[in-house]
Amino acid sequence: MPVYHLSSSPHIAGNFTTRKAMLCVIGALIPAAATGVVLFGLPAACTIAVSVVSCVVFEALFQKLVHKPVTVRDCSAVVTGLMLACVLPPALPVWMTVLGALFAVVVAKGFFGGLGANVFNPALSGRAFLFVSFPAAMGSWITPFDGASGATMLASQTITAGSHSYADLLLGNRAGCIGETSALFIIAAFIFLTAVRVIDWRAPVTMIATVAVLSLCAGHDPAAALMAGGVLFGAVFMTTDYATAPQTKIGRLLFGAGCGLITFLIRQFGGYPEGVMYSILIMNILTPFLNKLVSRRYGVSHKKERIDVE
Repeated sequence: MPVYHLSSSPHIAGNFTTRKAMLCVIGALIPAAATGVVLFGLPAACTIAVSVVSCVVFEALFQKLVHKPVTVRDCSAVVTGLMLACVLPPALPVWMTVLGALFAVVVAKGFFGGLGANVFNPALSGRAFLFVSFPAAMGSWITPFDGASGATMLASQTITAGSHSYADLLLGNRAGCIGETSALFIIAAFIFLTAVRVIDWRAPVTMIATVAVLSLCAGHDPAAALMAGGVLFGAVFMTTDYATAPQTKIGRLLFGAGCGLITFLIRQFGGYPEGVMYSILIMNILTPFLNKLVSRRYGVSHKKERIDVE
C-alpha cells in the first residue's frame, strides 16, 4: 500500500524567501514612514523606533518562552512593528506603543502559531487593542511641522478636500497617522510591491475602487475619501497579508470589495469616522469562508482537453 504524506503549503521551494519578501515590504514602507517623521518630527520617530524594537524583542522572548526557534531574522517582526507604527498617532505615549506591539506579536501572532498561522493582521490587531483600551489617546492628532493639536479630515461628515489641496493630500501635509498621510509614497509602494510580485493587485484595487464609487454616490469627493484617511495604506499593506487574505484570485477580489464596502458603511453611518481597521479585521474572519467558497483545485487543469476521434 502506498503511503501518502499530507502537509500544508508551500510545496515548491524557491529562492524568494520570507526574509526577501519582508525586506521588500520594509523598503516600501520606509518612504511613507520617513515622510511621517519629516511632518511630525521627533514624536513620530520615537513611536516608530519603539514599535519596531518592541515587536522584535517580544517575538524573540515569546519564542524562547514556548521553546520554539527564534525567527526574528526573517524580519517579519520588523514589518509588524513598522506597520503598527505607521497606523498610530504620532504623539502616542511610549508605553502605549509598547503595549500595542506586545498584543500584535504575542496575542495576534504568537498565540495562533506564529508567522503564517495568524487569523488577524497583527499590526491592525495591535491598533484595535489600543483603540479600544485608550480611545482618547488614539484620537489625539497633531498638525504637520508645528506639532499643534488638530483634527483629521474624516471628522467631517462630508468628505471633501476642504482647506487641503490635492497636492497636500498627496504629500501628506495633514493631520493623521504617521504612515498613512502621504498618498504619493503609498501609491509608489503599491507599484513597487506589485512589480516585484510580493503582493497581488486584486484586493487593493477592488477595495480602493469600491470606496471611491460608493463615496461618489454618497456625494463625497472620491479623491479626498481615498487620501484623507487610511484607505490607501490599508489596501496596499493590510489587505495583501499572506496569512489573512484569501488564496484565490476571485477570493481576493471579494475580500477587497468587502473591505471597501464596510469601510464606506462605517464612515457613512457609524459613529467612528474611519472604518478601514475594522473592515479589514472583519474580512479576515471571512477569509476561510472565501477560500472554501471559491476554492482552488490542485492538480486539475482548467483547460478543456482536446479529444481526437478517429
